[in-house]
Amino acid sequence: MDRWTSGADYEQWMGRWSRLLAQDFLDWLNLPAGLRWIDVCCGSGVITEAIVERNAPASIVAVDVSVEQINFARKHRARPNVTFELADAMALPFADSSFDVAVCGLGLNYIPNPGQGLKEFCRVLRPEGMVAVYVWDYAQGARFLREFWDAAIAIDSEATAYDQARRFPICTPEGLRGLFEQSRLEDSSVHALDVVTRFISFDDYWEPLLTGQGSAPNYLATRDRKIQDAIRERLRSALPANAHGEIELPSRALAIRARRP
Repeated sequence: MDRWTSGADYEQWMGRWSRLLAQDFLDWLNLPAGLRWIDVCCGSGVITEAIVERNAPASIVAVDVSVEQINFARKHRARPNVTFELADAMALPFADSSFDVAVCGLGLNYIPNPGQGLKEFCRVLRPEGMVAVYVWDYAQGARFLREFWDAAIAIDSEATAYDQARRFPICTPEGLRGLFEQSRLEDSSVHALDVVTRFISFDDYWEPLLTGQGSAPNYLATRDRKIQDAIRERLRSALPANAHGEIELPSRALAIRARRP
């Protein structure tokens, strides 16, 4: 139900919002310089770039299962102390205790077994190392996504099966806390990351949905033109545009951090 085959298209669809979230996320973590980081499910390298700019890390290893995303990141976000590698989050190819911090932005819910992913995060961390992730609050807070799914479900009953709020029950405060507790992580804390997703026009909202990257765009690519057009027009009527055609939608992600025992 999800496709990640173009770094450039991902940037257009989701990278710009991940970049906004990453700044607040790193401010909340408030970690010192000189640490060894691993960025799991790094995508196009947005968080990796933010870590370099804010935290002056000793090193960062950024991994993803998408060859296209890794190639895009290597081309556009190369730094002397950054390595981008193709790797599975559930079987990280690194020795125990290799890192001080493990982060994952907008990716934990896409790992086939998030619990196994967290176990791997912990394995490659030193004792007392930090695990920190953020995910969209699909059910309550990510309005730019919620508006899409509400419109799609009203037009096409099959859209319900693709809806991320239904597919990813861990993406709630309770779901994240429960997952971290099951992984025996200590001192967990959940924090809301609130941003405003701003679109200069309806086309700025709609066109990234045609990239086929991620959940909503991939769903849309599987529908025929009639359904696509009906969803588009329903959204055009529903989204709150101002007199200039600009659309501003408050959107929330949920962050959680904890320590490896």
